[in-house]
Amino acid sequence: MSGGVDSSTVAAILARADDHTNVVGLTLQLWDQTRLAGKHGIPEAPKAGRCCSLDDVYDARRVATQLGIPYYVVNQEERFEADVVRPFVSEYLAGRTPIPCSLCNNHLKFDQLLNTARSIGASCIATGHYAVNEYDAGRDRWILKRPADLAKDQTYFLFGLTQEQLAHTLFPLGRMTKPEVREAARQHGLALAEKPDSQEICFIPGGDYKQFLTAYLEEQDEKMPETSGELVATDGRVLGRHDSISNFTVGQRKGLKVASPTPLYVLQIDPATHRVTVGADADLATRTLRAGRLNWISIPKLTAPMRVKIKIRHRHEPAWATLEPAGEDEVLATFDEPQRAVTPGQSAVFYDGDEVVGGGWIR
Repeated sequence: MSGGVDSSTVAAILARADDHTNVVGLTLQLWDQTRLAGKHGIPEAPKAGRCCSLDDVYDARRVATQLGIPYYVVNQEERFEADVVRPFVSEYLAGRTPIPCSLCNNHLKFDQLLNTARSIGASCIATGHYAVNEYDAGRDRWILKRPADLAKDQTYFLFGLTQEQLAHTLFPLGRMTKPEVREAARQHGLALAEKPDSQEICFIPGGDYKQFLTAYLEEQDEKMPETSGELVATDGRVLGRHDSISNFTVGQRKGLKVASPTPLYVLQIDPATHRVTVGADADLATRTLRAGRLNWISIPKLTAPMRVKIKIRHRHEPAWATLEPAGEDEVLATFDEPQRAVTPGQSAVFYDGDEVVGGGWIR
């Protein structure tokens, strides 16, 4: 229970089901929202609308009390820092652009949460994610599918779930739209039926990751690595210098500090030489990507070329591509049409219709 309308509605649906399901509410305490407050421009007071805030814990507890179900807060701050925050920091410092929500799902929400559920005698966990989870007897596999409300589709962040985790997870909202969920919350008398969705990464207020990196490294008594270097054009011409590769992401336009008659965008970040290559928007288009650290869902493993649609960002419209094995735990994808700003560190998730075939991390 995150304290939002989605997980609260799931709790109400299950607690008031005709089969008298025994429901226990669990909230993961992942990050102290006041920990870096006031440092390097980070706001003193935690902003409302951020996932997993103290207000969210209060709201979750209030819903559990209203539903008459047991409720516990499970402290996973150490694990969250080790498996989500530290990798996030390391990836940015290496010139890649990570997505912490996928790491959180893989290592916390569907790993540690399931372990905690089992320790109190629960057979499965249920969350407010918008996704569909079904068992296919013919393939003897659990299949993850896109939900009815494609505008709320969260399968992109769930590609790392294992068969074991899927077998013990319920997604009750998968066949509902967001308006239907809010209406269900009203029907169950939940006071937070109109509560806005959280929009920010829970440990990065305002979405300013540069402020966070500076404050976090200072707190850890670590120095920002020296990764200053050259800004170069596609032909190798040096256009200027930059202070750190951590200040850039592929596709970025603002903050380049280079005079040019036409707009320039970050095309490539080389962590070895610290060179940042910039060019025209058209230069961002590419036909191929490589992905590793793979997880397969609808198939046991990719052994031959396969036609799929691939999503390279949460808001990206999946694009047709041919996927083929490219060595141990790596695939090569060739798109039918060039795709803009394929970004190392992000996820590439493969779809066959509504099914999630699997996914990996862009090299």
